Amino acid sequence: MAVISNDGDGFRLGMLVYDTRYRSYTIQIFALILFMLAVAWLLDNAITNLALLGKTFSFGFLFETASYDINQRLIDYTSTDTHARAAIVGILNTLLVAFLGCITATIIGVIAGVLRLSNNWLIARLMTIYVEAFRNIPVLIWILITVAVINESLPAPSGFRGADPAASPFLGGMLVLTNRGFYIPAPIWGDMSMAVVAVFLLSIVAMFVFRRWARKRQEATGEILPVLRISLAIFFLPTLLAFFALGMPITLEYPELKGFNFQGGVFMRDSLIGLWLALSLYTGAFTAEIVRAGILSVSKGQSEAAFALGLRPNRTMNLVVLPQALRVIVPPLISQYLNLTKNSSLAIAVGYMDVTGTLGGITMNQTGKAMECILLLMTFYLIASLSISSVMNWYNERVKLRER
Repeated sequence: MAVISNDGDGFRLGMLVYDTRYRSYTIQIFALILFMLAVAWLLDNAITNLALLGKTFSFGFLFETASYDINQRLIDYTSTDTHARAAIVGILNTLLVAFLGCITATIIGVIAGVLRLSNNWLIARLMTIYVEAFRNIPVLIWILITVAVINESLPAPSGFRGADPAASPFLGGMLVLTNRGFYIPAPIWGDMSMAVVAVFLLSIVAMFVFRRWARKRQEATGEILPVLRISLAIFFLPTLLAFFALGMPITLEYPELKGFNFQGGVFMRDSLIGLWLALSLYTGAFTAEIVRAGILSVSKGQSEAAFALGLRPNRTMNLVVLPQALRVIVPPLISQYLNLTKNSSLAIAVGYMDVTGTLGGITMNQTGKAMECILLLMTFYLIASLSISSVMNWYNERVKLRER
């Protein structure tokens, strides 16, 4: 039986073991010390073994010349740059795929999840086929299939000796689809372009401030404002006015066919497009089930009560069903975002140079610093995963229902 000291007694060392007020802290501190000692022993053992093999544990290789090219990059990079810059290029490529994939997977998942509940038998069954097909086939296979479809179905930039059809721009030159990748216009920044960007960012902030004010006003007075139309006006009008008032400082560089390939604009390789689409469709299938489960978790009586009060279906979904469904949707959705970010490491299968292909691939093979590269990879994915979890947990706290 545990002994609990009286409040008037002085502190004694024995209380760390026998007093329930301190015993849990003692056990936790002791376990933490054991864990840190175990990690220190493993690192010391690894460094000792490396020394016996004539290797040193250091990160100086990051400042050596990389001597390899990267086909898709967001920042300037040449083969004469260091391994550290190559790793940064790979990290940015990974974050690009993760960001685009999370947004696209969310859109696909929400649409598919809602359509699975449709009263239209054909639409509901088609969404079921999509969900079951993508959930039950490994994502690596879908990545390979998607890239193969792009390579085989889309035309070459220029026809081979006139025998094959050449790629042609769409949407007035805004989009060019080829089997090598997609081309879109690139922005050209003028002297006053930063002012337009500043107005754009301020418009976004003003839009969110207005939506928050409108929600509080509705809760206080019951008056419903045309939030969507006013938000769009706040979002677009100031930016457009600043854009034209400053003499249109931002222009576009369109891709043009020169020789056997398109030049200019922003080029997204087939590996990037295939990886992005495959990860989005694969994760979107899981997201669809999460959305469907969240909507079904809300009692039908909630919707019926809202209809009885005269609320339209879209208002019922936004004000009654969705706020309650988010309690079920958001927590498992965090896991899907984390899975998508980590599954992006499969990019090496299609030649997309993410951080696994640069730091964990070519750099590791060239330098022989396997342990250092793996530790850096683990650290990056850990930080990325914890960042995503933190943002989503913050959002979950914002949207969850609070008792009054």
